[in-house]
Amino acid sequence: MALKAYFLPPLLSGHPIVAWRLFREGRPMELVRQSIIEACNLSEVLRSIHVALLCVQDNREDRPDMSYVVSMLSNENTLPQPKHPGFFIERDPAEASSTSESTAYSANKCSITQLQAR
Repeated sequence: MALKAYFLPPLLSGHPIVAWRLFREGRPMELVRQSIIEACNLSEVLRSIHVALLCVQDNREDRPDMSYVVSMLSNENTLPQPKHPGFFIERDPAEASSTSESTAYSANKCSITQLQAR
């Protein structure tokens, strides 16, 4: 088992981080409901998951534009590997279970968040 684990608050259980982690671990089918598995073309479902992960990459320059998304969904060309999605959180398991002590992710315990529309 890896030394690091992904800590996901309960509200993030459907977050792209979960999909990205399962995709990287070779388990993307765990994202798909049984009814979809039985009714759909699995290669198309897996390709859709792959393209979706490309669309939520943290760096906006890495995200495909809509014309490229349509192209990726309508052909069988090889897709680039997705990079981690936005709002990626990685913590040590011991740290995640300890609520009495918090880790500073900033040298001066201050942070500034600037939201930008895409």
